[in-house]
Amino acid sequence: MNSPETDTNTGDSAPTCSAKGCRDAAVWVLAWNNPKLHTPERRKTWLACEEHREHLSQFLGVRGFLKDVVKLDEWAQPEGSERP
Repeated sequence: MNSPETDTNTGDSAPTCSAKGCRDAAVWVLAWNNPKLHTPERRKTWLACEEHREHLSQFLGVRGFLKDVVKLDEWAQPEGSERP
């Protein structure tokens, strides 16, 4: 999945949606955390276009992983959420 800091799917610098097969521009950051694997302050991120925001949010939400949904241009990586 793409994170706001990097986009490994294309040579473009513009972030793209993390939904499988989607190459649309990312508009949203979905911050999540798997409590079985990550410390409480750690945030993993998926990016979403307008079309896939709800689907990806639901996928993470039903698992209890979704912590926040923020517009990409307003996203700031929380303190302590980087990898140790």
